[in-house]
Amino acid sequence: MLTQTKIQIDKSDYEFIKRIHKKLNYRSLSQYMREAIQAKIKVDRKRLREMKRTTAMEMIGKASHDNLFESLEGDDFENR
Repeated sequence: MLTQTKIQIDKSDYEFIKRIHKKLNYRSLSQYMREAIQAKIKVDRKRLREMKRTTAMEMIGKASHDNLFESLEGDDFENR
């Protein structure tokens, strides 16, 4: 279900959209706006995921790691 909302854009942008949306085979001015907003949201979501991924990788790099093989380091496995 779509939610109605008001947005503000530059007058020159609005005039351009109003003139061009039919030539670009959009059913209405609203469809043009919806698709433009969806494209921007898609790019922003991808950028946000990348930022989260980068932060997580930095946190992994800062974490100290326990040596899981510490108890076995002095053992000679070939002569066991």
